[in-house]
Amino acid sequence: MGANAVTTVPVYTAGEVLTAADLNITNSGIPVFATTVTRDAAFGSAGEKTLAEGQFAYIEATNTTQYYDGSAWQSVGVSPGLVLVKAQTIGSAVSSVEVTGAFSSTYDNYLISLEGGVASTNVGLRLTLGATATGYLFAGTFVQYTSSTVGGQFGGGTNFEIGYGSTNALSAEIVLGSPNLAKVTTFRSRGADTGTTGYMNSYSGFLNNTTQYTAFTIATTTGNMTGGTIRVYGYQNS
Repeated sequence: MGANAVTTVPVYTAGEVLTAADLNITNSGIPVFATTVTRDAAFGSAGEKTLAEGQFAYIEATNTTQYYDGSAWQSVGVSPGLVLVKAQTIGSAVSSVEVTGAFSSTYDNYLISLEGGVASTNVGLRLTLGATATGYLFAGTFVQYTSSTVGGQFGGGTNFEIGYGSTNALSAEIVLGSPNLAKVTTFRSRGADTGTTGYMNSYSGFLNNTTQYTAFTIATTTGNMTGGTIRVYGYQNS
């Protein structure tokens, strides 16, 4: 929980001696809760306010302000569809980057973007979930714009193909469905080779297990990467 988060919204009685902690809660303005679970638990018990129309709350897990309309909690304003979960800078001359703490139960589906930075040569980029090295099934198409070649590709193996890297840039955009749920993880990706090879790709598939993942690794097929940023966004569930 953050520094302002509380687990109760107290109600005081006449003549009660208030402590510093009591006053800190009272003076905090809109009460801040870690999750909707702690919000709901903070009302109605002995010594707590009864939940009533007009009550406000701020939820840390989703960065939203809510109000109670007398029958249900409603969000104030428009919640963003995508929420940045984590941003990780790629180091210098590395062949792989592990991103931990990327997935949780807060969101069902995620967007991962990789932009900026360079590769030491023209390389393919691959994504592995956790330590799983089997069960990746996917198919896709590619266009080689330097020669107008169109092709197809399929795979079943140790990782997902996600994009490309060159001495000009790294490029990949990935959507993962249910990586932290006890379901198969679905996968879509696209990327562009900014080097002399000139490929653009689009892939989709799934990982054939029900493991609940929190981390992933992006790696090169050869050579290494320098710079660039991997950003992980959660899609709001509602």
